[in-house]
Amino acid sequence: EVYFKNLSKQKQKEVMEKNGNNHKLRVCVATCNRADYSKLAPIMFGIKAEPQYFELDVVVLGSHLIDDYGNTYRMIEQDDFDIHTRLHTIVRGEDEAAMVESVGLALVKLPDVLNRLKPDIMIVHGDRFDALALATSAALMNIRILHIEGGEVSGTIDDSIRHAITKLAHYHVCCTRSAEQHLIAMCEDHDRILLAGCPSYDKLLSAKNKDYMSIIRMWLGEDVKTRDYIVALQHPVTTDIKHSIKMFELTLDALISFNKRTLVLFPNVDAGDKEMVRVMRKKGIEHHPNFRAVKHVPFDQFIQLVAHAGCMIGNSSCGVREVGAFGTPVINLGTRQTGRETGENVLHVRDADTQDKILHALQLQFGKQYPCSKIYGDGNAVPRILKFLKSIDLKEPLQKKFCFPPVKDNISQDIDHILETQSALAVDLGGTNLRVAIVSMKGEIVKKYTQLNPKTYEDRLALILKMCVEAASEAVNVNCRILGVGISTGGRVNPREGIVLHSTKLIQEWSSVDLRTPISDALHLPVWVDNDGNCAALAERKFGHGKGVENFVTLITGTGIGGGIVHQHELIHGSSFCAAELGHIVVSLDGPECLCGSQGCIEAYASGIALQREAKKLHDDDLLLVEGMSMKEEEIVSAAHLIQAAKLGNTKAESILRTAGTALGLGVVNILHTVNPSLVILSGVLANHYVNVVKDVINRQALSSVKTVDVVVSNLADPALLGAASLVLDYTTRRIY
Repeated sequence: EVYFKNLSKQKQKEVMEKNGNNHKLRVCVATCNRADYSKLAPIMFGIKAEPQYFELDVVVLGSHLIDDYGNTYRMIEQDDFDIHTRLHTIVRGEDEAAMVESVGLALVKLPDVLNRLKPDIMIVHGDRFDALALATSAALMNIRILHIEGGEVSGTIDDSIRHAITKLAHYHVCCTRSAEQHLIAMCEDHDRILLAGCPSYDKLLSAKNKDYMSIIRMWLGEDVKTRDYIVALQHPVTTDIKHSIKMFELTLDALISFNKRTLVLFPNVDAGDKEMVRVMRKKGIEHHPNFRAVKHVPFDQFIQLVAHAGCMIGNSSCGVREVGAFGTPVINLGTRQTGRETGENVLHVRDADTQDKILHALQLQFGKQYPCSKIYGDGNAVPRILKFLKSIDLKEPLQKKFCFPPVKDNISQDIDHILETQSALAVDLGGTNLRVAIVSMKGEIVKKYTQLNPKTYEDRLALILKMCVEAASEAVNVNCRILGVGISTGGRVNPREGIVLHSTKLIQEWSSVDLRTPISDALHLPVWVDNDGNCAALAERKFGHGKGVENFVTLITGTGIGGGIVHQHELIHGSSFCAAELGHIVVSLDGPECLCGSQGCIEAYASGIALQREAKKLHDDDLLLVEGMSMKEEEIVSAAHLIQAAKLGNTKAESILRTAGTALGLGVVNILHTVNPSLVILSGVLANHYVNVVKDVINRQALSSVKTVDVVVSNLADPALLGAASLVLDYTTRRIY
């Protein structure tokens, strides 16, 4: 310890010699409101106490100078600080524009002040819009900036302002280890970051033993006891003003119902603050016997009030930061402090949308006593900050240096790179084949790869990864930029998580399979997964007959029967991702058995498997082959043989196809009576054989109001691959999916 103290003294001596022995560091502290003054005042006292090292200039602006907020500049004078300049910078108004105009007004007035003061360094606190104006002015006028409380995280526009000030500031004083890590992650120079703790904690941790009852009685009345009152401090959330006003109304209603003495402080100067004050007056808070409404409480007295309160409620950073030093229970409402580090004394009510929620939180928290928290400081911040200020070498270059992490060398852009075709990797997992294709934004299949679909999960996933990696590498050669991977697969799929929930019997070992994670990890690309029927509907919506149609249905007629429903331009998934299992609409109670275990499904009549089954029966009875047909002895009977026989006049084959088409038509009639689409698209290898029969069934069986529906055959050569690609391409063009 002695060694480091001597080392520090030696460094300060060297800095003084570099800066010139007689040169004092001229420090400008600019304070905008009561909250930042509570953090800056301890530093100002420290600077004032060492006149041999520092000259202090105080600039006051913002809400300090507004009567509605208590004219809080007076407490700066009471602390015996000479105010060098007062700047009226607040443009009165009730919306976001007033905040912008206030920043503009400050930017107009500050240059003249800084030109006169010529400070060596300006100390700026926090994340208020006034502070952004200060930091911007100082940075553009080549004045070094020391930012207090950078690196922290909260839930409003304050986050953006805080981080913007961080990028303008040359030196940083942070309060927590996490904040320090955030600053380093933001590429700030580690040597210019000081983990000091919060300056206000230097006061807080020595304040609790003072006489407090007289302060409590002064603000809340003679009959109030410790731990038997509430402090309420709530500010508007500028990114959602209406919601924050509503939340404030609910808070006041809950406090009225809770029936405890309550000190309510007026909100900050922000868009929406006047509306909050109107809410207070509308509810008669200023005249209610249980309430004391005040514009400002001096920080020393405010410390005593929150230290001995039964609870603090609202969305002020004070609740999640300073109050933890006393273990006072806190109820943090809404999102304004989302991301802040908090002690166990804080109960969060993120979605404070009912009075009952807030009332319940009050019942849980009021009167408790929690362990004191020192997350934000240990009471020794000011000595550390003063030592840090003394170590600043004014002869160092003013230009900031950012410590960027190492990155791979980037290839310069050339014309080929600029003209790359935005494309998707499309994967189709069928019962027989596994296909991968590069598909362009216009629906052109640039390159396609096909392999037999392996029978086991491990082999199948390994093959998918291998084919995708090969296709992604080839995309560079064909001048395509891959935006993501879309996967079409049979079975029931959870597209939100990218998981195959249950597969068809055609694809084995394919249930509860996470496809998104391994493929995304391997390719470093986003991955979307959906059912093959849904993908066919998406293909029609983007590239086929469904383009621009608000409500339509797609039916796939292939090995099985599937489909997708598009309603009001959006795909329907259903509550358990089972919508549009159109092949399993039952059209006969005593029909043939389906692979799903039921009987009489469309798929049991009209799928390729069903037609193959009937073809085998005819072949076994020697009733399949007619003149003009021949089969090799080892050749497997298929649906194609049945269709060929029907074309050559086999009446039994014709009857089977007509029955299959009728079953499909009855299913379509059920769909028309359920979702009433304006278009039905038949897709797949069997569509041309069924389309006329389906139209006939609609004319005979459907209600008159749906008979006008258009029934067409898809003109897409590969709807499964195009649908898988559209999962990616629709998202990248910002379509809702």
